[in-house]
Amino acid sequence: MIVMNNRPGIVADIATILGEKGVNIDDIDAEAVGKMALVRMTVGNYDLALKVLRDAGFNALSEEVFLVRLDDKPGALAKVARRFKEKGIDIKSLRLVDRDGENAIAAISCEQPDEAKEMLKDMLVS
Repeated sequence: MIVMNNRPGIVADIATILGEKGVNIDDIDAEAVGKMALVRMTVGNYDLALKVLRDAGFNALSEEVFLVRLDDKPGALAKVARRFKEKGIDIKSLRLVDRDGENAIAAISCEQPDEAKEMLKDMLVS
């Protein structure tokens, strides 16, 4: 994740820097929030990506995420979210990263990842 002042060309700069170092971007989400820019991405080599981005002056942060498989139907995400609520675990980020009409894959980051993984072990993608 990168948080910085918004300006034209942020995505181009990030993609260029990572591409030149051979880091593949698996998925990316960029948005402007007021005068700030928030860029979230999943990359092939986190350690290298963090180093390259930080060396280039980007405030790059890493968060542990895990993947869960959901039924791709209404209410499936609500069931997962209720598990977090019932256990009192705060979700830091949740992104649907893939859907095929039958299943959906969600990337989740939370305050207590080990407890959450145990709670969702029936849904974890290995």
